Amino acid sequence: MNVISRQTRILMSNPDAGFELFQIPLSRKVPNSMLLKNNLDKSIGLLVSLTLLFILFLASNVYGYANTTWSSAYNAYFHYNGSNEHVIIREIRLPRAIVATLVGSALAVSGALMQALTRNPMASPGILGVNAGASFFIVAGVALLAVNSQGQFIWFALAGAAAAAVSVYLVSAVGREGMTPLKLTLAGATMTALFASFTSAILVSSEGTLDHVFLWLVGSVEGRKLENVLPILPFFLVGISCSLLLGRAMNVISVGEEVAKGLGQNTLRVKLISLIIVVLLAGGSVSVAGPIGFVGLVIPHIVRSVVGVDYRWVLPYCVLLGGILLLSADIAARFVAFPKEVPVGVMTAIIGAPFFIILARRELRKP
Repeated sequence: MNVISRQTRILMSNPDAGFELFQIPLSRKVPNSMLLKNNLDKSIGLLVSLTLLFILFLASNVYGYANTTWSSAYNAYFHYNGSNEHVIIREIRLPRAIVATLVGSALAVSGALMQALTRNPMASPGILGVNAGASFFIVAGVALLAVNSQGQFIWFALAGAAAAAVSVYLVSAVGREGMTPLKLTLAGATMTALFASFTSAILVSSEGTLDHVFLWLVGSVEGRKLENVLPILPFFLVGISCSLLLGRAMNVISVGEEVAKGLGQNTLRVKLISLIIVVLLAGGSVSVAGPIGFVGLVIPHIVRSVVGVDYRWVLPYCVLLGGILLLSADIAARFVAFPKEVPVGVMTAIIGAPFFIILARRELRKP
C-alpha cells in the first residue's frame, strides 16, 4: 500500500512517468531493453519507417503478375496514355496498395489499444472475436438482405464488431475476479468460435452467398477499387486520428485501473472512446478486406520492443509498421505461388500463428 501511494504521488506530479514506474504485463520488459532509448532516435525511427512504407507502397504498384517497371509506374501517374500497363497500375494496383496500407495501420492500432485496455498481451481484433463478429454480420446481410455494396458492408461490419466487443467484455467480466487476461482470451476464443459457426451455417445453406464472399472471407485486398475505399476512408481517418490523441491516457490506464482512477482519470470515458475507435478501425478493415488476422497481435509487440511502452510513440509506430507489414505480406502473396496469388490473410496467418504460439508459451511459463 505504501508503494502504491508513493508511485501515485509521483504520477500525480508527472503522469507521463507511469510507463517507467510500473512493470506493465504487456511487454514485461524494462525500459532499457527497448531498441530506441531517446526521443531523437524514436523520431528518426519514425522517418525511416515512413520512408520504408512509401517505398513498399510504390513497390506494390510495380510488382505483380503483369510485368511492369518502375519507369512504367512513374509514367502511369505523370504521363498516362491509357495502355494496359498504365491501367493495371492506376486502376488495380493503386487501390490495392491503399487498402493494404489503411487496413494494416487500422488493425495494428486497434490491437495496441485493446492490449493496453485489457492488459492482455494476446489481445487483438482477431483473437478477441471482433473480426469474427463483423464477418458474421456481413455474411448475414449478404444472405438475408442482399447487401452488395461497400457502403452497406461498413454498417453491418461496425454493428458486428461492436456486438462482439461488448459480448466478450461482458462474458469476461463475470465472476468475483472480474475481467482477467485469461478470461478475456477464453471469452474471445468462445465468441470467435460462436460467430464462425453462425457464419458457416449461413454459408452451407446458401451457395450463392459462399460464391459472393469466398475470397473476402479468407482476407484479401485483391480486386479492390477506389470506390471500395471512399466509403470507409472517413472511419479510418477519424479512428486513427483520435487514437493518436490517446497516448497519454493509455500510458496511465495501462498501469492499472485503480492507479488511473487515483490520478483522476475518467476510466469509463477512456474505455468507451477506445472501444469506439477499435470498432471503427476493426469493423472498417473487415468490411473492405475481410477478417485478416494477427496484424493487431504482432505489430504492437514489435513496436514495444523498439520504442518501449510509451503509447505516445507506440501508436504512431503502429500506424506505420502495420501498413508496412500488410504491404509486405501482399507483395509476397503475389509471388509465393506464382503465377497464382495467395490471399494476404493466409500470409499474415503464416507470420502470426508461430508468433502467437511463442507468446502463449511465454505467458504460461510466467508465475
